[in-house]
Amino acid sequence: MQVNISTRHGHLSPASQETITEKVSKLTRLFERITGVEVTIDLEHTEKPEVELRVSAERTEDFVATDKAESLLAALDSTIHKMEQQLRKHKEKLKAHRPKGSQQPTDAETNFEG
Repeated sequence: MQVNISTRHGHLSPASQETITEKVSKLTRLFERITGVEVTIDLEHTEKPEVELRVSAERTEDFVATDKAESLLAALDSTIHKMEQQLRKHKEKLKAHRPKGSQQPTDAETNFEG
């Protein structure tokens, strides 16, 4: 997975970039088909930085989440939370569309005596 970090109206320290990369890399635990992540940080309003997260995945449209907060890390955490919700919802949608033959039988179906 490739992570690109860009900033508008300011600069980030290498330590901040490393922290952002570590946090964003954890998204692959939810959805293994992620191919790239773009993080855009807007520092125009220093009292409320804005973070935009764009996740590219195989066989689907890009996922986008944005948020503003009092600090950069708070905005990042909130944006990652929104992205996690989108990825979970998409993964559930994929599971719901599987053909009947590929689903595992449930305990109730295997223990049925009739």
